Formats: sequence, C-alpha cells, structure tokens
Amino acid sequence: MKNIYTYGGRPARRNLTIACLQANKAAGRKMTQVSAINGDEAGACAAMGIDLITIADHDIEDVRAAAPETFVTGSQTMVQYMTEDEALAAAIRCAEKGADAIFTPRGLKTIERLSGEGLAVQGHVGLVPRKSTLIGGLRTFGKTAEEAMQLFQDFKRLEDAGAVAAEVECVAVEALQEIGPRTSIVTHSIGAGSGGDIIFSFMEDICGDVENPPRHAKAWGDVLSIRKQMQAERGRALGGFRDDVTSGAFPDAAHTVPMTAGEQEKLQEALDKWSPTHQ
Repeated sequence: MKNIYTYGGRPARRNLTIACLQANKAAGRKMTQVSAINGDEAGACAAMGIDLITIADHDIEDVRAAAPETFVTGSQTMVQYMTEDEALAAAIRCAEKGADAIFTPRGLKTIERLSGEGLAVQGHVGLVPRKSTLIGGLRTFGKTAEEAMQLFQDFKRLEDAGAVAAEVECVAVEALQEIGPRTSIVTHSIGAGSGGDIIFSFMEDICGDVENPPRHAKAWGDVLSIRKQMQAERGRALGGFRDDVTSGAFPDAAHTVPMTAGEQEKLQEALDKWSPTHQ
C-alpha cells in the first residue's frame, strides 16, 4: 500500500501507483481491471482484490467512497466533452475527487492537453467501437503484419503525446505479445489476449449479466438468470397489488389501524351536527 497525495491535494493510500504499474509491466506481473457503475460494484471489486477499477468520470465520488484504496481510472466518452479545454476541466475535477488516471478515447491533442497538466492519461487503440467504421466494422485488428505495424505506430504516437497507458481492444493475440514489450505504454487488454499488462473485463461480462456477450467475454457467474427471476417476481408482485386494489381486498384490516372503540360514533355525531360558521 502506497501513501500518496491526490491531484486535489488530499493525503490518501493506494494499492497501486503509476510507478507500480510500470514496475509490474517490467516484471511481467499481470494485473486485473474491472468496470464499476456504482459504489456497490466498486466495493465488491475492492473486497475481492481486483487491482484496478474503471468508471464513468461522474461516478468518482460514489466509487471512491466505496473503494478508497483501489486504483481508479475515470473514463470520458467520445462525445462527452467537445474541446480539449472541456476535457481538461472535467479531468481535473475527476482527479481532484480522487481518480488516479483519466481515460479518453479522443485524439492525440486531447491526450497531450491532459498529460501536459500532469494527469496520468490512458488512451485507446485497436478496435475503438465508436470509430469502427474507419476499419471496416467491428472486427479484430492486427491480424496481418501490416495492421500490427499500424498498431505499433499508434502506441508510439500515444507515447509521444504523453499517455502512460492504453486500452487495447480486440487485437490479435500475437500482435500485442510482440508489441507490448516494445512500448512503455501499460497495456489494458480486452479481447487482445494475455499479452496485456492488465487484463480488463466488464463487470456484466464477468458476472454473466449479458444476453449475447462478445466472443472475448467469459462469465464466472449467472447474474442474468437471477435478474430474470427478480423481474418475474417483481411482475408477480405488481400484478397482485393491482388485482387486490381493484377487488377491494387491499388495504384490509391487517394493514390498517382502526379508531379507538366508540370514537367513530362520536365522529359521526360531530359531523352530523357541524355547520359552517359563515353562511
């Protein structure tokens, strides 16, 4: 466990730092990363010893409270911030609240802008789903030597822009195995094989909460079946509520509180005698 100061100037402890990630890369020590969308999921990751958590940047406060000592990357989306200045302002806010790194799928100018302010920045290479039209659709990248060399050049551009890490998505296994040791970038592999320094998977894929998971996903649980059971039980309960209200069976004596004995008659008498003060 390492003692640090956050970007916002607060003392904290972390299981990993950027220096740790780089040292683990050099030593060939594999690490795990999982997505979380709330404090419950982040807390579960921390309890199970997941090394890194990736989140939407606006969820940082909830996640950081639930996993105070786990390395957290705050992710920006492709369309969330229109300019480099907007991305920088959001990144600083996220880091101030405890994020250890910032992920952006945007271009090199955005990465340069963020890294120039001393932020640890993670880029995205290989299959970037929202840019998939540029490579002919959703497919594995780097299956040929020519494409793998393009990928290598992408890593070098990230290095030059100041990135410290990159999500490597849907890349041929051997391509990352060959390129990984030849770049200083810490590689987060998702669908790119075991050549990554960090093996990343989404919470819903790990937990089996996806109807049609991607080929690279593996489930170690069956949350989807449980969720379907919960949905069915919720529907049964709502239907019962509706039917009992319609029939007059609910609310019943077991779920209401009566007046004290004899008080209803007194109320009726008082109501019958009442007349408005002003006519």
